[in-house]
Amino acid sequence: MRKFTCLILLLSPLALWAQSFAPVQELIKRRTPWLSGHVIFKPLKSSQLDRFEMKSAGDKLIISASGPNAAAVGLNWYLKYYCNRSMSHMGDNLSAVYPTPKVKELVRVEAPAKYRYALNYCTYNYTMSFYDWKDWEHELDWMALNGVNLMLTVNGMESVWQKTLQQIGYSEKEINDFLVGPAYTAWWLMGNIQGWGGPMPQSQIDGRKALQQKMIARMKALGISPVLQGFYGMVPSSLKDKSKAEIIDQKTWGAFKRPDILVPGRDDFSRIAAIYYSEVRKAYGNDIRFFAGDPFHEGGITEGIDLKAAGKSIQQEMQKSFPGSTWVLQGWQDNPKQQMLEGLDKSHILVQELFGEFTNNWEKRKGYDGTPFIWSVVNNFGERPGLYGKLQRFADEVDRIRKGPYQNVLSGVGIMPEGLDNNPPVYDLMLELGWRNEHVEVKDWLVGYAKYRYGKSDAHINKAWQGFLETIYESIPGYQEGASESVFCIRPALDTKPVSHWGTRVRTYDLTKFKQAVLEFAKAAPAFKNADTYQIDLINMLRQVLANDGEQVFQEMVKAYHEKNVEQFNQYSAQFREMIRLTDDLLSAHPYYQLNTYKAQALKLGKTAAEKKENIRNAMMLITYWGENNPAEDNLHDYAYKEWGGLMKDYYLARWELYINYLQHDLKGEKMQAPDFFSWERAWVEQNMELKAQKGVKPLFQVVAEILKSKTIAQ
Repeated sequence: MRKFTCLILLLSPLALWAQSFAPVQELIKRRTPWLSGHVIFKPLKSSQLDRFEMKSAGDKLIISASGPNAAAVGLNWYLKYYCNRSMSHMGDNLSAVYPTPKVKELVRVEAPAKYRYALNYCTYNYTMSFYDWKDWEHELDWMALNGVNLMLTVNGMESVWQKTLQQIGYSEKEINDFLVGPAYTAWWLMGNIQGWGGPMPQSQIDGRKALQQKMIARMKALGISPVLQGFYGMVPSSLKDKSKAEIIDQKTWGAFKRPDILVPGRDDFSRIAAIYYSEVRKAYGNDIRFFAGDPFHEGGITEGIDLKAAGKSIQQEMQKSFPGSTWVLQGWQDNPKQQMLEGLDKSHILVQELFGEFTNNWEKRKGYDGTPFIWSVVNNFGERPGLYGKLQRFADEVDRIRKGPYQNVLSGVGIMPEGLDNNPPVYDLMLELGWRNEHVEVKDWLVGYAKYRYGKSDAHINKAWQGFLETIYESIPGYQEGASESVFCIRPALDTKPVSHWGTRVRTYDLTKFKQAVLEFAKAAPAFKNADTYQIDLINMLRQVLANDGEQVFQEMVKAYHEKNVEQFNQYSAQFREMIRLTDDLLSAHPYYQLNTYKAQALKLGKTAAEKKENIRNAMMLITYWGENNPAEDNLHDYAYKEWGGLMKDYYLARWELYINYLQHDLKGEKMQAPDFFSWERAWVEQNMELKAQKGVKPLFQVVAEILKSKTIAQ
């Protein structure tokens, strides 16, 4: 009996590992039920690096893995490179493959990246403000398949803050004045705003807490460690009126009053930090190992704070409540501040090189003075539309760090877009770099990408993607915050200003070469007309062509106005407006690009009529004027603009028609008051908070044919 018991104890770790792959088998049932029963998972002995092996045995595929996350990556490797199947944020290609392909030779893959990180605070609003469990289930399956093992998870922090503030004497109204609406939680947690878009109803606070609990449970089952919000001293600006605690007024972020900073290292800081972490533990468990939170994000007041001592105190309080935890800091602008880093135990710090497609702070700051860091890309600011990504730079820069003097503190790679619903090759490539030791030539990698994205190889598509690599995805030097923007969506004016305050309308790639690549891509339509991923990408490529050509039509319109040529102005302004209508027809042809899809998501998540109304107001504000109500501080308008069916026609075209009408009267010598777009945009949101019937939606390939036959000055 004693020998039998010992045998059970010896075998039990293997049994536990085998059981831990059950969540990956469940993932198969959800996404690729045609593989159920075909894949057998086996444990590999644990090692410092995640790894998997796979090979067919008879009619079964055997995937041996070091853990559930590696097992999911092994499954995805098989789907992508043997079955030509894939998931994405822009359509799934997961239809059944018969017979299932065999892996004849042993495949062995090891991840050089300890961490494969995902998500920016902003992603939680520009993409995920109104995700329900079905959305999150898809998201987490995608994360697991792509090897993400560390993910920011900041839903449900409202409940933690509510209970923390209740314990320090805050009333319900005072708490409501601090919490924000569901589309603005990112900037609240980063210490930029308070109160805007709220109050958040109790049902939503409770619902977001329950959703977070469900997410964390699924993440842990799939081998993804959650990164929760830590306490770094952010407090309501009203606390200084209720307390004698030492507080630094953080002034404003744009037009918004920022939360204040409770000075770390003082008794009040320790007291409130302990309450906060106690509430985190009650809500989300004792085994949280990572916390985010950056003091002085995008500004803030540091006078009167000993930064070295402050950083040390913030970390100490975190360690008291969650021993051994790691503080995750954003390498953004001058954060983490040098003096603060000097006071930290760097063995429990992880810095995110946030804007890797442009910056090399890891090099300038000497590996953040020997602090473990991950190399990440932002890429998609405001989840604005536009095709963009320095793909070869991603591969080159990661390879350069791995071979350089800071290789020992490079701890992984990450994707930190402000929004995920655009440019899918960026995320596939970046996360795959976490599983590849060799330097990647993107022109070769794209051949495989195109095959698994659309389901089969095609000469037209391959040629097109090489053209895209040489244009929209070219790795040219120079600063640029995301894709070049569309003149269709600027707040109307006869100048070169971009749509968003920090964006650009300049195209740095060869527009003719790009258009030729799009036309080549369109030639594949007969073979892929039923492929959702192809339809979504074709729409996006043609949308970009229209935006590019629209810029040239706009310039002719401006020239005609300045030359007082009424006939030409009317001709080009009519053509310009027709291009916006054509863009609306194109985008309306697929639910992915429809404004109603976004509205329905916001409405669905509301439990009451009042909650639905606030959700939709939050949703519509964010994608239009964003939120400021001070005309003198209006820099955020259109920061998160979208080119969506319904929005192009009803918002951007309507706004342009106001302005063009004003200019036409001016050309005739008829003076009229210039449009007040600041007020018009806010009124428009209040008048457009319901689902709107889309009449006369044209079939996709009818619209495509119209676009290919249309005449613009760029052709």
